[in-house]
Amino acid sequence: MNAIDILNGVETVLVIDWPSKEVPELLARRGLSVVVRGGPGPEDYSAYEVKDGEIAVRRTGGAPKHVDLIYSYRPLSELPGIIASAKELGAGTIWSQSGLNADRKKDLRGCWVPESELRAARGMVEAAGLRFIVEPYIGDLA
Repeated sequence: MNAIDILNGVETVLVIDWPSKEVPELLARRGLSVVVRGGPGPEDYSAYEVKDGEIAVRRTGGAPKHVDLIYSYRPLSELPGIIASAKELGAGTIWSQSGLNADRKKDLRGCWVPESELRAARGMVEAAGLRFIVEPYIGDLA
C-alpha cells in the first residue's frame, strides 16, 4: 500500500511535533481529525479544526482514544515510545519525517534518512505490526 492510499484511508491523525504548523493545518484542511501532542504532559494535546474556513486550535486536555495514523517529526531514537503510543491508540501507520535533505541539511520538507537507520527503523515498526512511511512529505499529499 502506498502513502497516498494510506492517507486516503485515515480519519484521525496524532501529530507528534512538526517542522511547521503547516502540517497539522494542511491535514485539518484535508478533512481529517487532527490532534497535536504539544508537550510531554498528559494534558498537552490540542485539536486542529477548520471553522468558517480558518484553522481553530482548542485544547483537548488529553490524548485521543483512537487514531489511524501517527505523524512524527522526532528523532528515530524516540521510535520505541512512538510505537508504544501507536499500539495503545490503535494506529496502523507511523509516518516519520526527518527534516533533512539528501545533503543532510535541515529542510522543513526533507524526508531523507540514512539507509542503515531507515532499515533499522522500518524493521522495528513492522515487527510491531505497523506500516512505516518516511516519504513523501505529508504536506505534499495533504
